[in-house]
Amino acid sequence: MAPLEEKEAQIEEVTTVRGERELTVFNDDINTFDHVIDTLITICDHSPEQAEQCTWIIHHRGKCAVKMGEAEYLKPMRDAICDRGISAEVI
Repeated sequence: MAPLEEKEAQIEEVTTVRGERELTVFNDDINTFDHVIDTLITICDHSPEQAEQCTWIIHHRGKCAVKMGEAEYLKPMRDAICDRGISAEVI
């Protein structure tokens, strides 16, 4: 297993054990980088650098877990992101 895949598997295992969920944002061909970056800064309280990094991951991998926590904590963020026309799910 490649080092990145191994690390992702470890993260998945830890989140399952703790009951935490991921707020995952998905790529599309509609929203601009700036719109996604601004949304992550406003909704998820990301720094500009963190938001830009997540946006590049979304662009290249098709999705990115932008926040972790309990489902009740993440659902209002998911709703706010979706209200801005960006696809997101709590996984």
